[in-house]
Amino acid sequence: MTFYDGIYPFYPLQRTSFIFSGSLLTVILVFLVLSASFLLILPGIRGKSRFFWLLRIIISLFIGVVIVALNFTADWAQASLKANTTYKSFSSAVVNADVGLHVGLYGINITLKGNPVNQLNETIDYNEVFRWTGQLDEQYEEALERGLPNPILYIAEKFTRNSACGLIYQYRYSGRYASATLWTAFCCWLTANILFSMPVILYAGYMMLATAAFIFFSMASFSTIFNLPQCTFTIGDAAFETSYSHSFWLALATGVLCVLIGALVVLLDLLVPERIREVFSVGGDDDDDDDHNLPHGYFNSNFLEGVTIEGAPRKGVPMEPLTVTHLVVRV
Repeated sequence: MTFYDGIYPFYPLQRTSFIFSGSLLTVILVFLVLSASFLLILPGIRGKSRFFWLLRIIISLFIGVVIVALNFTADWAQASLKANTTYKSFSSAVVNADVGLHVGLYGINITLKGNPVNQLNETIDYNEVFRWTGQLDEQYEEALERGLPNPILYIAEKFTRNSACGLIYQYRYSGRYASATLWTAFCCWLTANILFSMPVILYAGYMMLATAAFIFFSMASFSTIFNLPQCTFTIGDAAFETSYSHSFWLALATGVLCVLIGALVVLLDLLVPERIREVFSVGGDDDDDDDHNLPHGYFNSNFLEGVTIEGAPRKGVPMEPLTVTHLVVRV
C-alpha cells in the first residue's frame, strides 16, 4: 500500500539526488546581498569613476565568493562511467547505470543513476555523501544497514580505514590543508580590500599577490593525492580513476586573476603613484605636510610698533609684508 508516487507509509523516504548544496547556496546568497548593497551606492558616484567602482566591486566579490565556495564544492576531482552492474547484495539482478565519484575538501559524493531511471520496479537515483569530519567507517556501516546499492558500497569501502588503497589518508589530509590555505587566502583578500580604501595601494597589491599564492598552495596541497599510486575502481565491466574537475580549474583561474590584479597594481603604483591614488579615490601622504595645511595671511606693519621681529630690516628701510608661516615675534 502506498500514499502517492510510490511513497510507503511506514518506511523512510527514498533518497534522491540533491538539487543544490545548502552550504554553497548560503555562500552565494550572502555575496549576492553584499553585491546588491554595494551597487546601491553607485548612483551617488559621479563621473567616469562610477564604471571603475562597478568593475572593482564585481571583480572583488567574484574573487571572494569563489574562495569561500571552493571550500564547500564537491568536485575538485571526479570520475564517472556507465556500466552493467549488480544492483543489490544477494541478488543476481543487473542494471545499467551511470556511476559517479565526486571528491571535495570535506568528503565525497557517490552518485548512481539508472539508464533508464526506473528499473527493477525501483527508482535508481542516488546521491550519498560521506564526510571526513565524521567517522567514515561508521557512515559506511550505516550505509550497509540501509542496504544501499552495491556500486555505492563498493566505492565507499575504498575510503574506509581498513581498505588496502588507503584513500582516506590521502584525500582527508590533502583536503584539510587545501581548505586551511583557502581560508588564509580569504583573509588576504579581506585585507587587500581594506588597503585599497587607504593611501597604501602598493601594499594592497602585495596582498592580492599573497591571495593568489595561498590559492596556488591549496591547489598544490590537493594535487599531492595524484603523486601516489592511484586506486582503480572496477564496477561491472568497466573501470575508472579520478582526475581534476571544475573546482580545481576554477581555483587556478581565480589565482591567475589575483596575480594579474596584484602585479598591475604594484606596477602602476611604482610608475604613476599619484594617478593610481586618484583612480582609487584616496589621498597621498604629502597631504599631511604642515607647510601645505597652514593658512597664509599678512600683517599690517603699523600694528607692530615696539615689537622686535627677527630678520626685520634696519630703521628707515621699508619692510615687505610678512606671511604668518614665516613670522617669529619676540616681545
